[in-house]
Amino acid sequence: MKEEKQFKVIIVEDVQLELKGTEQIFKHEIPTAEVIGTAMNEEEFWKLMQTEVPDMVLLDLGLGGSTTVGVEICRKLSKEYPKVRVLIFTGEVLNEKLWVDVLEAGADGIILKTGELLTKTDVEAVIDGKQLVFNLPILSRIVERFKQSVISDYKRQEAVIGYDIDEYDERFLRHLALGYTKEMIANLKAMPFGVKSLEKRQSDLIARLFSDEERVVGINATRLVVRALELRILDIDNLEPDEE
Repeated sequence: MKEEKQFKVIIVEDVQLELKGTEQIFKHEIPTAEVIGTAMNEEEFWKLMQTEVPDMVLLDLGLGGSTTVGVEICRKLSKEYPKVRVLIFTGEVLNEKLWVDVLEAGADGIILKTGELLTKTDVEAVIDGKQLVFNLPILSRIVERFKQSVISDYKRQEAVIGYDIDEYDERFLRHLALGYTKEMIANLKAMPFGVKSLEKRQSDLIARLFSDEERVVGINATRLVVRALELRILDIDNLEPDEE
């Protein structure tokens, strides 16, 4: 039988009741962990780090009412103590941007304080070197976002094929969406067309993207861009200009 690996942990949590509860989880559910210290703020934490370096830091994000303190601690740990594993244990259950920030800062996983909470399996996975360790509440959110992203990409591919959109159509529409004039678009390195050709391309796109009835009232460049966004030919989250 494989001997379970012993490891040392520092818990960073600014709510006394939650800190005690977390300590009890380690004591009763994760006996392989030795809690070598607890801190309720950043100053206490760095003092502990000078005394003894743990194998893992269980880090709350909302310290002293600030969500950025936890992110900065994580970033500094990743830089100065790259071998220390960082598992986020947070009540920030709605702040998705904060999750992204702390993952980019080097966190090995995020456990939301809801649902299954902290488990031996998750903690030991982090200690064993697994990255992106999440509990069910955050996994559900990630999977939902993934599904939405895949569906959006698929609809875009369908629109590109269905409306016969080539790379120049996409580039033309994208720069119109960014506020470029046809003269400015004609000067792009990757756009080998003059203004007259672009005007013809705009007319062709209008014919493809709008019905005969819709074209009766006349379609300008703004309405064309809106339709391209509606059909997901353009991705509103990825509107970047080409090099000029």
